Amino acid sequence: MSTARSDKTLLFLEDDCDLQALVCTFLRDRGYQVTPARTADEAREVLRSRPMDAAIVDGLLPGMTGADFIRELRKTRPDLPVLFASAFWKDLKSHELLTRQLGVARVVHKPYRPEELAVWLEQLFAAARPPPPPQEALEADAPAPADDFAASLALLSADYGAKLPERLATLQALLGKGRHGDAAALDEAYNAVHKLHGTAGSYGFRDVSIAAGALEDALRPVKTGGALDWARVDAGFRALEDRVSLPVLTPEPEPEEAVVSAMGTLLVVDEDAAVLADARQMGEREGVRVVTAATPQEACAAAERQWVDGALLHMGPAGLATASALRAMEGHQSLPLAFSSSGGGLQERVHAAHAGASLFLPRPFTQQDFATAAERLVATRRLERAKVMVVDDDPEAVRALSQVLVSDAVEVVGLENAYGLLDALAQHRPDLLLLDVQMPGPSGFDLCRILRLTPEWQDLPILLITAQVGLEFRLAAFQAGADDYLAKPVLKEELRARVHARLERARLSRERTERDALTGLMLRRPFVEAVGTRLSEARRSDKPLALCFLDVDHFKKVNDQHGHLAGDRVLMRLGRLLGARFRREDLRARWGGEEFVVALLGESAESAKDILSRTAEELAAMSFEGDAGETFHVTFSAGLAVAPRDGTTLDELLRAADARLYRAKENGRNRIETE
Repeated sequence: MSTARSDKTLLFLEDDCDLQALVCTFLRDRGYQVTPARTADEAREVLRSRPMDAAIVDGLLPGMTGADFIRELRKTRPDLPVLFASAFWKDLKSHELLTRQLGVARVVHKPYRPEELAVWLEQLFAAARPPPPPQEALEADAPAPADDFAASLALLSADYGAKLPERLATLQALLGKGRHGDAAALDEAYNAVHKLHGTAGSYGFRDVSIAAGALEDALRPVKTGGALDWARVDAGFRALEDRVSLPVLTPEPEPEEAVVSAMGTLLVVDEDAAVLADARQMGEREGVRVVTAATPQEACAAAERQWVDGALLHMGPAGLATASALRAMEGHQSLPLAFSSSGGGLQERVHAAHAGASLFLPRPFTQQDFATAAERLVATRRLERAKVMVVDDDPEAVRALSQVLVSDAVEVVGLENAYGLLDALAQHRPDLLLLDVQMPGPSGFDLCRILRLTPEWQDLPILLITAQVGLEFRLAAFQAGADDYLAKPVLKEELRARVHARLERARLSRERTERDALTGLMLRRPFVEAVGTRLSEARRSDKPLALCFLDVDHFKKVNDQHGHLAGDRVLMRLGRLLGARFRREDLRARWGGEEFVVALLGESAESAKDILSRTAEELAAMSFEGDAGETFHVTFSAGLAVAPRDGTTLDELLRAADARLYRAKENGRNRIETE
């Protein structure tokens, strides 16, 4: 983080006074002149009375949204840089609205750390920054050291934490009034939870923020006019109460992140400068950002400055020391590691495994070796949040198991009625199922057998929970199709270990059988199966489903003029670009050759075209290197079809999208046709 003093003036529009205090303290310590405002009227007065170099605007303000304020602001200050902060607005359509139509420079998602804002502000003002003053001037006019803010943050966080029980009591009272029909109290409760969700994480209380976010989701019908599910609200409040009651005296620090590359960032540590240079070149070809270091000290400094998805280390005493040092850093305990060695004997592999490596490469490693390592390490570091479903007729058991498993990496869905299992599976699509054996109605054995007879769920990992552990039970469990079982009382550490092991094995199995090796996207067969499920979901929820066929323009010419390896690099980077965009529920696949297909649930032709146009622009801006070292660019053409307008089956949608793809090519390529 730079500590150069700034003369930049900032408007900070945020109605949460706690977050205001934290951010203003931090930014002023960095030399910014920050003027806070809690309402749109206060912000208008600030803008009328003094010039501002930038504004930070919250997404939800008293009486209006942050987007509406920015829309109004653009009438008088069209060029004012704006950072937009919100717990919502996380999908591509919203990002498009904010950045393209409203001219927002950066969207920051709550909960954020003050350091994150400082990173974006430094980037925002980098172009206009004057030359650095002489060293003696810096020493004479240096801002307070970072340790001063750390001490201030500790005091602010301790004060915030001390007030959490009081806030919880107020929230409980508001919910009590709302339960008896007080609409104003419910609205106030929603606003209080919204602020807690956005602010607690900024003060370091991440678990409180996550629990508040879940309760906010449960209370959202207050804003939309729907009916509240009070059981869900009560469960959300209890979870929040549990997080607040934890004896957290010092909030857990989070690693400061620099800009994260969509294709991944790999730290390569090697004492050989030639190897580091080769790794940087390989990274450019693969679309992976490579950060290099020659010593353990340099590696730790690099990992502290920026986010890295994994580290590739040279086997030897220095490499093992680097692995130990990296894993000892806060926030890097699970950093994925790979080692390379010219020997590769059993003893070296044992040392690598003990050091926590998940991959071992030959030395010197080839372009393909590097690509494999980068893809594996990035995928491990950026896993999508896995979903676990817990089925037990005892709500307390569901709650206890959920609390043990829920984390940043695992989402838990509870189900207390076994008869609703199939519908719940179709709705939530979990990655693993925890079943209690003894329940009213169908037992865990019965449910396990039913799922193993259903093609869609034959491969779903299932763990049974039971008080019985005898031989007969174990035989019955495995004969019913269970993957594993846990004995009551369940030990927390054992439950986490078994669940995470099964999730990881299931993920690796899916990667091998359902993913295209070059692009990392789904293959045709699993895509077809998944789209069938999405179409059924679209019909049930009366939502559209957009299907897009896209094809790299003049791909044969790419192979002929630049080489087949260059063509593979184009397909690989397009695949990774598609994989890094969109939502978790959206489907992306390599259909064959240079053809790809994307399915977007809930999107119309217009919104899907807007989303894909952004991807097309990103691809067109990428530079590719031919086999002879020359630079070239590519584009794609696409055809869009939407259910039910263009058909209700996959075949009908594919035919319509294919015809429009052909029309896009006839009309000049580098375009998306929707009619």
